[in-house]
Amino acid sequence: MPRRTLHDRYARFQKLGLQAANQLQAFVADQRERPLWRQLGEEIGEASQDMAALLLSGTWRTPQDEVDRRIAQLLQGQHLGEFGVDPFGYAPESLRVMVPILDFLHRVWFRAECYDLNRVPEGRVLLISNHSGQLPFDGMVIASAMLLEHEPPRIPRTMVEKFATALPGFGDLVYRCGSVTGLPDNCRRLLENDECVLVFPEGARGISKPFRERYRMTAFGHGFMRLALETNTPIVPIAVVGAEEQTINLFDFKMMARLLHTPSLAITPLMPVIGPLAMLPSPVKYRVYFGEPLKFEGDPNDDEAVIAPKVAVVKNAIQGMLDRGLRERRGFFV
Repeated sequence: MPRRTLHDRYARFQKLGLQAANQLQAFVADQRERPLWRQLGEEIGEASQDMAALLLSGTWRTPQDEVDRRIAQLLQGQHLGEFGVDPFGYAPESLRVMVPILDFLHRVWFRAECYDLNRVPEGRVLLISNHSGQLPFDGMVIASAMLLEHEPPRIPRTMVEKFATALPGFGDLVYRCGSVTGLPDNCRRLLENDECVLVFPEGARGISKPFRERYRMTAFGHGFMRLALETNTPIVPIAVVGAEEQTINLFDFKMMARLLHTPSLAITPLMPVIGPLAMLPSPVKYRVYFGEPLKFEGDPNDDEAVIAPKVAVVKNAIQGMLDRGLRERRGFFV
């Protein structure tokens, strides 16, 4: 019986792998029906040239005086304690050491393009985005866009899963960079302080979905809408195109995920060859679309049946921008 179970699991893994490969080939093949690997090879070659040009020119680095200006603006109006840290552990000065990393990932590795970033208003605002990619580089790209490109610079206070903040070392880092544990009370307090808060209503369901379900958003939680109504906060929908392909998830190894106390464990095509390194993101090209701010009215304590249509408006706005991004891009890496 155990042999049969193991064989069945292997057959399922092989079937999922073939499905993902077929979907990948159908997605990237153009009208001339070029072979998949030639298409990807050309894209990677073009992306490599762009990355090399950026690295050689040095234009990807934010000048030090610009870093100083942006950090100084972040410090204005912050509720910081004696040691420059707010009640959630956020320390704007800590971002200085993160800027070179953000510069590299944002401008070189992902070559991120942001559209209509100026739609994010001043004051309290909820940024609501789709979520994907197995590891939260989509949140990092949104945050780096707000820090490096938005005027005035802002750091979105990202709502993160409890398991992430419990990781040794990593939890302290995300707190110091502005993230907070994704609890309603934390979000409420930040909005009352006129902060910019980034929420992924799909949560772990979205970031860990398999490749065959790419760009199909999972169910949205309703908590963000209740908080928007309660605090009279505008919502800016955001669509991230590119993260779905940074790590190809064939299926979720749920048994191992439970042992490791993580929401999911993606099995990728390269994992049998290079192990955990297969989770590192490919240098796909990110496109981030910022929608028009949406304002909602109503009672935050209304029944789910009343809140759900409001949530659907936000989700549909994101889906519309995702569809636009998929139409406009030429491939995964370009």
